[in-house]
Amino acid sequence: MSTRDHILKALRKNQPPPIALPDLATAITPVVYPNPVEKFTTVLQGIGATVINAGSLHEVAQYIHSTFPAPARIISVVPELAVNTAANDFTQKPHSMENVELAVLHGQFGVAENGAVWITDSAMGDRALPFIAAHLALVIFKSQIAHTMQEAYQRIGDARHPFGTFIAGPSKTADIEQSLVLGAHGPKSLAVFLIG
Repeated sequence: MSTRDHILKALRKNQPPPIALPDLATAITPVVYPNPVEKFTTVLQGIGATVINAGSLHEVAQYIHSTFPAPARIISVVPELAVNTAANDFTQKPHSMENVELAVLHGQFGVAENGAVWITDSAMGDRALPFIAAHLALVIFKSQIAHTMQEAYQRIGDARHPFGTFIAGPSKTADIEQSLVLGAHGPKSLAVFLIG
């Protein structure tokens, strides 16, 4: 008998008896925040993002134009938000977006627990866009904020997307000489516009 077989035999012999998994619907009391929008805002601001309450997409466009004046290259994948200062052919290589100053995308929903925003490839134009732009702006509706990641995954359910990701805060790292660096491997800033 080889050493490997001897180890596996010993493991099988000393396994604890199987235990049935708990019913998550009754075993876990779901967390419900009294004000999920406030919790979402507080968490996002705590991790370095900017949260802007906007009554309409028109207010979002005004904010973007005042913060990123021409000739900044802005790509908006939000159809109702006409702030494109640069057209982009998403069939080209992602390297064509290397000089994008701001990318504006529509998030499907946010998560109050950790400030994350769920976004899929259908809202990205190109899946490299939210990571290659110097700055990122996400637009979501206040009514679309889940309390926890558990609720978020229930919302996603069995939906099939070629690509989807949770984004929370600007890109950052603190492993370089113990100094916090923003924009180390992605956007330098994240602005989340809450509509409604």
